[in-house]
Amino acid sequence: MNTLYDLFGIEKETEDFCQEIEKSLKGTFEHIDAIMHHCGAKVLHAMQKNKLSDIHFAATTGYGYNDLGRDVVEQIYADVFGAEAGLVRPQLMSGTHALTVALFGNLRPGDELLSPVGKPYDTLEGVIGIRPTNGSLAEYGITYKQVDLKEDFSFDYEGIRKAITPKTKLVTIQRSKGYSYRPTFSVAQIGELIAFIKGINSEIICMVDNCYGEFVDTLEPTQVGADLCVGSLIKNPGGGLAPIGGYIVGKEKYVENAAMRLTAPGLGKEIGATLGLNQPILQGLFLAPEVVANALKGAIFAAAIFEKLGFEVMPTATEKRHDIIQAINMRTPENVIAFCEGIQKGAPVDSYVTPEPWDMPGYDAQVIMAAGAFVQGASIELSADAPIKPPYTVFFQGGLTFYHARLGVMQALQTMKNKGLITL
Repeated sequence: MNTLYDLFGIEKETEDFCQEIEKSLKGTFEHIDAIMHHCGAKVLHAMQKNKLSDIHFAATTGYGYNDLGRDVVEQIYADVFGAEAGLVRPQLMSGTHALTVALFGNLRPGDELLSPVGKPYDTLEGVIGIRPTNGSLAEYGITYKQVDLKEDFSFDYEGIRKAITPKTKLVTIQRSKGYSYRPTFSVAQIGELIAFIKGINSEIICMVDNCYGEFVDTLEPTQVGADLCVGSLIKNPGGGLAPIGGYIVGKEKYVENAAMRLTAPGLGKEIGATLGLNQPILQGLFLAPEVVANALKGAIFAAAIFEKLGFEVMPTATEKRHDIIQAINMRTPENVIAFCEGIQKGAPVDSYVTPEPWDMPGYDAQVIMAAGAFVQGASIELSADAPIKPPYTVFFQGGLTFYHARLGVMQALQTMKNKGLITL
């Protein structure tokens, strides 16, 4: 039988080191599996409740009037998330686009948007107008305010109370860390924050950017008070099969407002052809709980390995997980680049490509991205990316199967070792 060295150039020393780490994670992996079983049952029940049939996989074109499958997809999503309604469309091109549609659909000139968790993800800066951009919320007279987290990453409740005014219409809560070196918020923490905000003004719309967090816990933000929950189908809920799309779930009136912005006022959810994509979207959702569990195991495996080598990681291998992202402070650009090169070498697609830092639109520093995915940019597939700036943190995520996530981490470790950047 071929050894890992024969197949991938992974030395026996590296393999043995990683195997010892993996043995120590058995109990943690069992906890991840327990959550997977709960979420899987939730998805299966939603599909059965809505009497999903192969007729719902039929393609529609043009306007997409009377698309039975589209309606069933959206009701299944609503049920899975414990929400009143859903908007699940291939016309939502990314998580950022879905968030943009939800924001523009529910904000009007003179309203104020508040982020109580600090600056949102980089690509939303242009949407909001933090970075002057054509077509931003700011150009429509919608103001923005943020309250930074405290030094211990807890919510600044007093600061939030002071920031809320009669103009505050919508609060956006980013669940995941994005490119910030902070813990991801748990669903319970988000519920506490929403309860605090609603206690000040129950009419404020609370929206959660749920990207990277779906199925990591047994509950979703819409089950703890969120009015809207937004994400991408090429991340967790698409299960690696959805080729495009995003979702917006929550209170029916707010979802409908978003639909009016996505299509046209007066048309809303009534139009939008699904082009034969209902089947991969739903099959991806069906597989998503197990796919997310595999990605979590890969993240924990990476955390344990690099923690053992003395690197600072967030979260640690033993901390409870609230998204699939593993942050590792690599200390130097050389470490970041070598890690990403190793992840790329472990990809099923474009494994021969060498990733390099580049000036990516929407970011304030060069960014390196390693991703050899079947769906371009799919963060649920094994990938790693990092802005090339101190503290040189690489963000590692994804893995449709644990065997692949495991091999990818081993390839990254071996690449760093080959370059003399680490010793085992």
